[in-house]
Amino acid sequence: MGNYTREEVLQMAEEEDVEFIRLQFTDMFGTLKNIAVTARELPRALNNECIVDGTFIAGVAGGKEMELYLCPDLTTFTILPWRPQQGKVARMLCDLYRPDGTPYHSSSRYLLKRVAGEAEKEGYRCTVEPECEFFLFHSDDNGVPTTVTHEQAGYLDMSPLDLGENARRDMVLNLENLGMEVESSHHETAPAQHEIHIRGGEIRKMADSIMTLKMAVRTVAKRHGLHATFMPKPRAEVNGSGMHIHFSLYKDGRNVFENPEDSGELSEEAYYFIGGLLAHSREMALITNPLVNSYKRLVPGYEAPTELTWTKNNQNSLVRIPILRGMDTRIELRSPDASSNPYLVLAVCLAAGLDGIKRKLYPTKSSNPSLSETEQDSVIENMPESLKEAIELFEQSQWIRDILGKEFCEKYASVKRKEWEKYTRQVTAWEIEEYLYRI
Repeated sequence: MGNYTREEVLQMAEEEDVEFIRLQFTDMFGTLKNIAVTARELPRALNNECIVDGTFIAGVAGGKEMELYLCPDLTTFTILPWRPQQGKVARMLCDLYRPDGTPYHSSSRYLLKRVAGEAEKEGYRCTVEPECEFFLFHSDDNGVPTTVTHEQAGYLDMSPLDLGENARRDMVLNLENLGMEVESSHHETAPAQHEIHIRGGEIRKMADSIMTLKMAVRTVAKRHGLHATFMPKPRAEVNGSGMHIHFSLYKDGRNVFENPEDSGELSEEAYYFIGGLLAHSREMALITNPLVNSYKRLVPGYEAPTELTWTKNNQNSLVRIPILRGMDTRIELRSPDASSNPYLVLAVCLAAGLDGIKRKLYPTKSSNPSLSETEQDSVIENMPESLKEAIELFEQSQWIRDILGKEFCEKYASVKRKEWEKYTRQVTAWEIEEYLYRI
């Protein structure tokens, strides 16, 4: 991916024998959508003349804009390395525009652009570095995904214990071919659980990169006869999967989280940024942890954050401070999971951190293991315990409406409330096992 012009995109498509171009965009809930055009139609696509019907697109359906224009981002043009090398397939990520030529304001990619643009007006440039965790499971004889795995590998184990090593290697190679830099990849704590850590970059580009990573991981896994899932907690007895995000903030070429007077400490701005994340974490949980299943991960005992605290090394804390200092000083938010829409997650997190700086929200406490359990309960707040609680906090938040817009929030919450109601009507296998034979 690069800073291409329209002419360069057309030239690359011709020289590389590209036959199909996928015009991709992300819906409200983080699902990647696309339409494909042939190379003959590429000039029309680059003229922003391709239209999609919003009737069945989450976040658009039910609104006034039944038809929206796809406006390709030329910098995202890339050839998909897993497709045939004769008659190649390329893709471009697109923004959604109304027929009158204005951006569709409920588009999640637009919302992140707006928040990042407002930060730039204040002189800030934010970079992020995500750690994406996922499981690789078998599919059954009909190709239906299961939660079955034959391996018992754990943290940093390798082949022959790690049965997904070859698939993960191919994922990394394909991501590199897509123009992404992979810092590391490894087996995670639970059997069949893996992590890919991509090098950080500007916040808007990294949201694109996360969507690209999820597409590549799923596609390569299927070629290996596996199913890749970013579901937060697919198995009850093991750790769930998160998407830890490292934030750095720059102003006038300097990392404002760095403390120039004490290399071992954070700056005041860093503490304020942490304060903003802690202050808004509950009301933005519906964005960072959007599924019923997300809250099965956020429970004690499985190395997932539950406490609204910050610390240098406590698996229960929402915010962790990595040991890197200087220009590499960063703040790690541990609550998001990769089922979320990365554009929305990064938008609300950046807005929360900047609000902390603006209002000087110094975090009042860190996680203190010396406190008794009773004292901990009295001073430490926790993340929401269910999707229902997250919905209620989201709907009560004027701050969230100011960031994402009233129309967006109403549509988002409405769908999530239906999801919760549908869940509450289910009779689970646990209930049958627990009650059927005893009552």
